[in-house]
Amino acid sequence: MKLSIVTTLYFSAPYIAEFYQRVTQTAKKITSDYELLFVNDGSPDSSFAAAYKFFKTDRHVKIIDLSRNFGHHKAIMTGLRHARGDYVFLLDSDLEEDPELLSKFWQELHAHSDWDVVYGVQDKRLGNLLKKYLEVWFYKIFNWLSDFDLTENLLLIRLMKKDFVLALVQHQETQVVFAGLCVLTGFSQHPLKVIKHSRRPATTYTWVKKWAIVLDGLTSFSTKPLYYMAGLGLFILGLSLLLIGNVVIKRLFFGVILEGWLSLFISIWFLGGLIIFSLGVVGIYIAKIFLQTKARPYTIIRKIYSHR
Repeated sequence: MKLSIVTTLYFSAPYIAEFYQRVTQTAKKITSDYELLFVNDGSPDSSFAAAYKFFKTDRHVKIIDLSRNFGHHKAIMTGLRHARGDYVFLLDSDLEEDPELLSKFWQELHAHSDWDVVYGVQDKRLGNLLKKYLEVWFYKIFNWLSDFDLTENLLLIRLMKKDFVLALVQHQETQVVFAGLCVLTGFSQHPLKVIKHSRRPATTYTWVKKWAIVLDGLTSFSTKPLYYMAGLGLFILGLSLLLIGNVVIKRLFFGVILEGWLSLFISIWFLGGLIIFSLGVVGIYIAKIFLQTKARPYTIIRKIYSHR
């Protein structure tokens, strides 16, 4: 198999027909030996039925029907596990990135024989000024707190060699953050600027989902927040000890008796710092255990529809 095209389905029914036509036309210009793999992530609309219509008439089409909605990134990893091509092209089916970009990615990767991945980077951010400002700070804060750096304006769309994909799917993380796993996998990865359109009337990535991904990313790929918490607790503890020393010195050598509220305030700071420090240390150990004991599968597959 020369080429695998992997995409996920979730509220994708309005886009599937156009996506299929455009991506298959582009793939045929590259090779006749390809597969188009749809992963139905428990979509409640008619996405599966729309994809199945093309499955019945096109032997290149393959559908993985998940038992329920597991999440975008987990569905992606499931699709990659079943991709058989020497090259794997990954993109969303909502047409926010042009399917014809396959040709551009193909040319770019084959122009550099030592590259393993070409991934998309948004040429120009969409949205209002506030959204753009928040996205800039998202990347800054995330990269500061995590153990690796994410490329700004990173997109899902990418073309990958088989060796990279095989290495990528070896990860057994149950809380999947796709961009993070790609960085951890290594290999030679390079960006390619692309134009992203706004096709969906409302994004399926709500702010709640976005923050959940951020939290998953930080807790799955870094223990820095715990170390920062422990450091903060230690700092507060040290500060409170200095204040206690100041009170004791003034009382013993200068006979100054401070008001009771200040003594209470210092005591609270001392105990608060000690508690935060202790929780940070315990959290570090829990995080290490947590990272070693994830054993649940990414997804559960209801059925695979394939002609081969």
